[in-house]
Amino acid sequence: MIGYKFTKNLETGNAMIDKEHQELIQAVNKLLEACSEGKGRASMDETINFLNSYVNQHFSHEEQLQVRCSYPGLTAHRAFHEKYKQTLKEITSRISASGPTIAELGKLNKHISLLISHISTEDKKLGTFLNQS
Repeated sequence: MIGYKFTKNLETGNAMIDKEHQELIQAVNKLLEACSEGKGRASMDETINFLNSYVNQHFSHEEQLQVRCSYPGLTAHRAFHEKYKQTLKEITSRISASGPTIAELGKLNKHISLLISHISTEDKKLGTFLNQS
């Protein structure tokens, strides 16, 4: 199985954000592994629930940091988070309902790639801002 890795390119310089990003990538990899191994629906649903919950928790933590330090990019960052959570929920709901079809796994991978891109650009900007505050 091909998974995602937390690389230097994804480090923001903020210990909490970086730790949560690592845990998020682990959760994504666990879901991809469960799908590729044809694990039972119960195992997949547990992983899907954890991933959605963790994304919500992590985005909330990031936004709280942004509010505390008056981050100028908060509105756009929050808008990305809301749209991302909604789409992730839709994709994982379909995987849960009909199983991990190739089409849905493709959508999930594309959506995860969007998150990785967000981390490597927007979250890095946030990390730089936090480290300068």
